[in-house]
Parts: sequence; C-alpha cells; structure tokens
Amino acid sequence: MRVISYNLRKHKASGELVALAQDFGVDALCLQECDTTDLPDTLGDLQLADSTKGNRLGLAIYYRPDRFTAHGTNTFALKKSLHDMVLAPAHERLIGTRVRDNETNHELVIASFHAAPLTATNSLRRNQIHAAHKELLGMGTGLMTLMAGDFNYPFFTKNLTEHMKNSGYELSLSNRRTYTRYKVFKGHFDFATSLGLNIENVETLPRGASDHLPILVTAEYGQDSRPAAQEPPAA
Repeated sequence: MRVISYNLRKHKASGELVALAQDFGVDALCLQECDTTDLPDTLGDLQLADSTKGNRLGLAIYYRPDRFTAHGTNTFALKKSLHDMVLAPAHERLIGTRVRDNETNHELVIASFHAAPLTATNSLRRNQIHAAHKELLGMGTGLMTLMAGDFNYPFFTKNLTEHMKNSGYELSLSNRRTYTRYKVFKGHFDFATSLGLNIENVETLPRGASDHLPILVTAEYGQDSRPAAQEPPAA
C-alpha cells in the first residue's frame, strides 16, 4: 500500500496532485490545507472519499477505487489551540475513511491529520494526536490505522515516539526533512502514525509549490491482521 501525504500550502500545490498520484502509483492521498470547494471528484485514477466542511482550507482523502472500497468517512474537531480560538483557521483537524482492500479483504482506516501550528505547545499537539487515534478507533473495533499528515512537531520527536509506543502506535519519520523554508523552523513536520501495519518506508519527495515536501508512505498489513469476514456496516 502506497499513500502520499501533502500539505498544499493554502491549495497552491493542488496542480501537482495528478502527476504525484500517477508518478508514484499511490493507492491513497491524504491532503492538508486544500481548498475543499475546489477539489475535483477524481484525480486521475483516484476518487475523492470526502473532505472537511467546517473550514475552507481543510483536509481531504482520495483513494484508488480499483484497490479499495470505501465504507464511510468521518471528520473530527480536536482540542483547539489559542491560535484556533482567536483566528478560527481550522475547525476540523482530522478526517478518516474506512476502506476494504479489494485484493485481500483487509479492512483499515486511512486518515489525514493536521495538528495545531507551532504557536501551540507540544503538549497540546500530543493531546490532539491521542484524541485523533481514539476517534479513529471508534470507526471500527480492531481496525488497522494509518494516519498521515502535518503534525507540526519538528522538535523532540524522540519524546513523541515514546508517547506513541506507550499507546500502541508506531511513529514513522521520512528519510529527509519535510520543511526547510525557514532557518529556525525546519525538520520533520510531516510523518505518519500506524496501528497494525508494517511501515516499510517513508520517503520525502521532491519540493513543489508548497512550503512542505510531500511524503510517500509504503506499508504492508501486519502479521496479526486478518481479512474481514463480512461486509462492514454502512457508516
């Protein structure tokens, strides 16, 4: 399974999405800072699962319908930072789509996440990450989960890794930094957390029109994961 996560920088990099999907043969796209009023239903071979509605610059998920069948998408509001309360840039910071793999019959949740900006504390972002995991678990008991996005967490990631391990999740950084525009704020802003999956590789892709570099997550189903026995209920 190949999933790209990309912060579009206020939708400026939206014109790159079709080429990214085709060039890297992805099965899903997790987007942040996209203009949800200007998203097409399809991007090449990918289908729009859904997008957030509470904020214009929001989140979206695309998936490959010949690989996955989507069984519902949920959006979630997470604990607000002072930045959110004053400027109200983002109401929904998480979107998750429950899918069934048409090839293997496995079920999982693919999610796009955008944490509070650097003006907030790491403690608040950790709160948002843990809350996001809890919300995604609510989409189906025992489902594998891949949550990719802009975590805005370039400092003290070793500490965050330990927090994730303690909650049963794996945090996966890419091979190169994903944000280098400013001398001070640079590092791994974009990465993935997972449950029940084996993350083979996370690659930082070449820079485009965004201030973030897209990442490509390559994953396999974990040894303990089992195909679903029946069709999941409609969300």
